[in-house]
Amino acid sequence: MEYGALTLLPILFIIVMAVLTRKSFESLLAGSVIACIIMHGTGFFLPWTDTLLEALSDPENQWVILVCGLFGSLIALLRESKGTGGFARLGERLCRNERSALLGTFVLGIVIFVDDYLNMLTVGTCMREVCDRRKIPRESLAYVLDSTGTPVCVLLPFSTWSAFYISLFMKEEAVQALGFSSGLEMYIRTIPFIFYAIVTLLIVFLFSMGWVPKLGLMKKAYARVRETGRTYSEESARLNLEPEDAGAEGKILDFLLPVALLIAATILIGDILPAVILALALCLVLYVPRGKMSFSQWSGLLISGFCEMMPTLAILAGAFTVARCCNAMRLPEYVIAAVQPFVTPQTYPLIIFLVVSVLTFSTSSTWGISTIVVPIIIPLGAAVGANIILTMAAILSGSTFGSHACFYSDATVLASVGARIENTEHAFSQMPYAVIGAAVTCVCLLAAGYVLPA
Repeated sequence: MEYGALTLLPILFIIVMAVLTRKSFESLLAGSVIACIIMHGTGFFLPWTDTLLEALSDPENQWVILVCGLFGSLIALLRESKGTGGFARLGERLCRNERSALLGTFVLGIVIFVDDYLNMLTVGTCMREVCDRRKIPRESLAYVLDSTGTPVCVLLPFSTWSAFYISLFMKEEAVQALGFSSGLEMYIRTIPFIFYAIVTLLIVFLFSMGWVPKLGLMKKAYARVRETGRTYSEESARLNLEPEDAGAEGKILDFLLPVALLIAATILIGDILPAVILALALCLVLYVPRGKMSFSQWSGLLISGFCEMMPTLAILAGAFTVARCCNAMRLPEYVIAAVQPFVTPQTYPLIIFLVVSVLTFSTSSTWGISTIVVPIIIPLGAAVGANIILTMAAILSGSTFGSHACFYSDATVLASVGARIENTEHAFSQMPYAVIGAAVTCVCLLAAGYVLPA
């Protein structure tokens, strides 16, 4: 069944409700109910519960929930071992002011490029206390985490993002016809045109240097720190019940060894889930025999740390449900069909950037949306005579912007977890910078569409 413009109604409702209430989970829940009412009328309730169950039983969604929950366990163990305090003391010696602290966060975000989840949660754990001691708003930390998470992974050809998109693009005949010797060569040729990721990294570097003005809610966050000394708001206080100061007895190796294993195992295995489990096991071997904690404390922290992530997991579950509803209503097909009459070879990359941005923002399903639309977008681009490399770069830019800007995407939620603030506070405070990046991207893609041959 075709639902026409009604496919947009649940997303518009979610956005409006989130802006008015600053509540993500409740907005997502209401949006999914509205979608099921549109599809099933008065008999919506049982189909809605089925959709929720299907979203949670999807193996990919279960992977995300397990990774995020176990990261909560790891963070709890690192905190209890006082290892984060040891790292914070080192960071305090190296990062003597706001600029060096934000630049340190920026550099760490580039160094840990393998996976955006690993990037944001690890760097957030590393730098949160350092930034607090320099009286940097948590909103600022979350913005730097988010802006060096996905954008860095997209721009480097040796990451989970590049591996996914190489496999996706190389299935298309129009891409194969370009004659690249490998998927890696294809991706490297695409990188210079992934304008949103490039512009975002430039903006966040300038922001870290203090050369970009504080805008909107970010400006208010800095005013709060000046007036009250609090690096986070009253709304985020419930996320900061555990003290950050780990005390003088903290050993930096208690932090660095589990994190180093986490990064190394992610690279070697190619999957962050077994890597975080290995890091948890190392914490057992590293802490219990030395008396840092008992076995009962270690096992208790596994559970309590996982439980600390429940608000985050609830938002992700809501986002998964909304994405499933949008796909059932055929939102991607509706949006692509709506813009097709306006397509020309020159404007195609720009239009694709906007379409993928809207779809990714709407569903918060970055890779899921790409899986659906790439088999439509690439052949259509070849048919209209558009530049295929630029089209692939537009897809990557749109996926990055949609993930970066969406207040209930996994990237936004995890950056908020890393900074320990409400995710709507992070999303709305970084929005002006994300919009600036998107505007510059539009100009670049339009210019490139006219300059580069098909």
